[in-house]
Amino acid sequence: MNSLYDFIITPTTSRYNNIKRIGDKDLILNTSIEDFKAISKEGIVLHIPLAFDTPINVGDHVAVHHNIFRRFYNIKGKEQNSRSYFKEDMYFCSADQLYLYKKDKEWEAFLDRCFIQPIKEKSDFKFNSIKPNIGIVKYGNRKLRELGIDVGSLVSFKKEREFEFVIDNELLYCMKLNDIVIEHEYEGNEEKYNTSWASCS
Repeated sequence: MNSLYDFIITPTTSRYNNIKRIGDKDLILNTSIEDFKAISKEGIVLHIPLAFDTPINVGDHVAVHHNIFRRFYNIKGKEQNSRSYFKEDMYFCSADQLYLYKKDKEWEAFLDRCFIQPIKEKSDFKFNSIKPNIGIVKYGNRKLRELGIDVGSLVSFKKEREFEFVIDNELLYCMKLNDIVIEHEYEGNEEKYNTSWASCS
């Protein structure tokens, strides 16, 4: 069973990622089915599309758009699945909703996507602990490499491109190639930002 243009995936563990294990207790972080931050964004590929070649294979782990596994309430207040739902914990995922895949235990960005790790704000006069619109390339892509921007490069990106993912207990921003605007030289005092909640399991 294959779709012509879409991947068919299943959630890695469950549709929602709203429980964190702290010591021997489970902490429920969110009880709303509509809050996108509580929706799982990781899945496993069950079937690949027939219409085009892809480096992604059946069984690969992938990071995807949150709306795929999402449930919501319609105008009558009835709970229902997203339009990506197929059947029995299987979901359609178009190529532009798939951002990252794991190959040989290493994550690779898909198509024109890349992932940026935020850095800490060093100024004592700033309220935010994350330095805005600048970060370190964690997972790049072929086009970025052709421009000389490799993994570990310090880059600036456009405003409001902070589409958050937690990958291997690290907070990352998913964005497109054209969201990257400039590469910087390191000053030597840059420090990767991560939060304590990202490393809870």
